[in-house]
Amino acid sequence: MIRINQIKMHMEHQPKQLEEKVAKLLKVKSTQIKDIQIQKKSIDARKKPELHIVYSVNVLVDNEQSVMKKVNDKNIMLINEKKYEIHATGTQDLKKRPLIVGAGPAGLFCAYLLALEGYQPILLERGKCIEERKKDVEHFWKTGFLNTKSNVQFGEGGAGTFSDGKLNTLVKDPIGRNRFVLETFVKFGAQEAILYENKPHIGTDVLENVIIQMRNKIEKLGGTILYESCVTNIDVSDDRITGVEINHKDRLDTQICVLALGHSARDTFEMLLHKKLSMSAKAFAVGFRVEHPQHFMNEVQYGEVYAKKLPAAPYKVTANLDNGRGVYSFCMCPGGYVVNASSEEGRLVVNGMSYSDRGSENANSAIIVSVTPEDFDGTDALAGVRFQQKIEEKTYELAKGKIPQQLFGDFCKNEVSKAYGNYESMHKGQADFANLRGILPQVLEESFIEGMHIFARAIPEFDREDTIMSAIESRTSSPIRMTRDEMFEANIKGIYPCGEGAGYAGGIMSAAMDGLKVAEAILKKYKKG
Repeated sequence: MIRINQIKMHMEHQPKQLEEKVAKLLKVKSTQIKDIQIQKKSIDARKKPELHIVYSVNVLVDNEQSVMKKVNDKNIMLINEKKYEIHATGTQDLKKRPLIVGAGPAGLFCAYLLALEGYQPILLERGKCIEERKKDVEHFWKTGFLNTKSNVQFGEGGAGTFSDGKLNTLVKDPIGRNRFVLETFVKFGAQEAILYENKPHIGTDVLENVIIQMRNKIEKLGGTILYESCVTNIDVSDDRITGVEINHKDRLDTQICVLALGHSARDTFEMLLHKKLSMSAKAFAVGFRVEHPQHFMNEVQYGEVYAKKLPAAPYKVTANLDNGRGVYSFCMCPGGYVVNASSEEGRLVVNGMSYSDRGSENANSAIIVSVTPEDFDGTDALAGVRFQQKIEEKTYELAKGKIPQQLFGDFCKNEVSKAYGNYESMHKGQADFANLRGILPQVLEESFIEGMHIFARAIPEFDREDTIMSAIESRTSSPIRMTRDEMFEANIKGIYPCGEGAGYAGGIMSAAMDGLKVAEAILKKYKKG
């Protein structure tokens, strides 16, 4: 297979023109090309108004070696693409079906790989199936009535289900896990474009059906998924797990238990700490979700010529401040909505969400500031959890459970906003104006303001006074990390910490890939009983 990188094409080119360009680069006739597979596709908007689409492609052609002798281009190379293939090689008997706690991307992909190998996993999810969960979430957004067992954080699909469904990751992937995850999503109903788009996303509306199809496959392969099944205790003997308690009453024996918890499973963190599972507080980031008009962002990113022709434009901004803090955008949602993502009574947290068409009038992103264990009260493993809870309680009180909002100009002036500016908020859940000053420690507020002004150098008017802010973005990643060894096991043997809640991932893709890593470790150690 021949890989060609950095193929630059006009924005409005035809597929035939790409084929002709490939043939020209390889110095062959188009008839000699058997297949062209797009591996990456991105928009180069650096020289507006002239935009280009840039491709990386794999080309199947006769006599590859002789073709390569004719070309002398650093962007053209022979490759031997690895296909992800993992099979059980373990020698220890697995007499009990493996348990996986949490049906987010980490748990689902761990269960999927184990099911493919015939291990018939049991997947325990504290929330509801996605069909029922969706109803509970929409009811919450409409009425303000929160189901603490079924919400944006808890339920089949994990917290990422009600988000933009972004599928990009910075995790290095030498054996093809990334591609396997993307191909699995496509297999179960996602659009094929996610295989090659530079910043792929599914959208929460499409992701729902993908998860349903993935669940059906796991069950068809002999796996079992138990909903509304919260692990409330674990049984340990001689530093090894022997079973789990469910909902304070039922019990399942097990030899191995994958803890694919979400970052909001605070009660489970506390129980595990009490059982002496090794964990520590870790750094994360907090801030506010900000909204800008999407047409404004399109013009900035693409220029006037293509602003209305291209899909909703994303952005990424980052800054390192003199005070040592990092400020950056997180979970950017083009054409998205700000959503009330609360999961606990008396505490409020927001997130961003987009549908597959990214058709909302606003772009939104979390603008967050880094925090470290030095910012927390206390040095124990749950100090970061308490830090989150404290600011979420302040946020809840500001608007009595509604999303508290403020314009950036008024935030800087320390004044409550009275009305939106030149555009209105796109949000899910009730909202009201409040003064967001005082939710975060002063140093974080000052860092946020400084970051907004810095970002305006890259994106003009990013710090416009009518920028809409919503509080509080506090669950960007897990506040704890569970210790695991090189074989992915915790200090309590048989327990495998996994995914975002355990502190080993930060998004759908990295969580799914970590789920695969843990499943691989189990397959290498155990054979089916």
